Amino acid sequence: MRKAWISPDKTHRFWIHRKTAAVGRQPQAIAFIIKRMQPLILLLAGSFQPSGNIPHDAATFLGMHHLPQIIRHSAGVAAEAARLAARFGVDGGQAETAAWLHDISAVIPTSQRLESARGLGIAVLPKEAACPMILHQKLSAVLAADLFSVTDPAVLSAIACHTTLKPGASPLDMLVFIADKLAWDQPGEPPYLSQLQAGLAVSLQKAAAAFLMHLWEQRADLPVWHPWTEAACRDLVGLE
Repeated sequence: MRKAWISPDKTHRFWIHRKTAAVGRQPQAIAFIIKRMQPLILLLAGSFQPSGNIPHDAATFLGMHHLPQIIRHSAGVAAEAARLAARFGVDGGQAETAAWLHDISAVIPTSQRLESARGLGIAVLPKEAACPMILHQKLSAVLAADLFSVTDPAVLSAIACHTTLKPGASPLDMLVFIADKLAWDQPGEPPYLSQLQAGLAVSLQKAAAAFLMHLWEQRADLPVWHPWTEAACRDLVGLE
């Protein structure tokens, strides 16, 4: 049995705790796992049966929930992640998996995320309760584990902190964090693009620090200033 919740420990690492069986790719094995799922995840799954091909499965699942914009964004993040992985020597398979699944919990409306997170046993911080939208990173890690059978702790960690980052971030954590910001899905160029590109000319760490600095400067105007982001700023940028 794997651990069954997402919560930060003293080093802000995240551990997924949930009862799941090893996923076989046969229909009967998938059906067995579906029976063990939390009611919410069972409801979200519907008739979905993963094939083991993460890009295909993620697009299929999001399509079932009528979220074409999330499919496009996830594909963009995956493309950026692949380029960054090749450039900085990070495992491409891990990067692709985390990128495709980082926003998979978009299937849960923002208005239902707080209740859903608590129902799934996710530790919710006060700042997250005040701004449930940000819970999507933790919810996505749970869905990645329970619906897509992701067991790699590094991938789950990258999904679970892709919006906020965290102190002690791994190269994969930083890569997915950056790829998400590069795959801008709003009109025009992102306001932080030049700083991010300048950082990438040096390292993933410098690029992550550049975006964190951008957030630090905007923190008074953000919907929430997440404690993991603040801790990551102190870790990577040295801000107090």
